[in-house]
Amino acid sequence: MGDELEPAHPIGWVRAILTGVAIAVVGIVVLVYVPNAALTKLHGKTHSSLVALTTTIFFVALFAMAGVLRWLQRRKLI
Repeated sequence: MGDELEPAHPIGWVRAILTGVAIAVVGIVVLVYVPNAALTKLHGKTHSSLVALTTTIFFVALFAMAGVLRWLQRRKLI
C-alpha cells in the first residue's frame, strides 16, 4: 500500500535544486514581470481598470502555473 506513494525513480538532490530554481524563476517572471509589463505598456486606461487588469493577469497566471505544476507532479516529472 505504501509503494504507490513512492516515486518509481526518485530524483536526486541536484535535479531537485535545479527544478526548484527553475520554478522560482518562471514564477517570478510570470507573476511579477508580466503584470508589471502590462502596467507600464498600457496607456489611456483609468487607474481602476489597470488594477483590475493586472490583478486578473496575476491570478490567471497563478492558477495556470499551479495547474501546470500539478500536471508535472502527476507525471512524476517533479
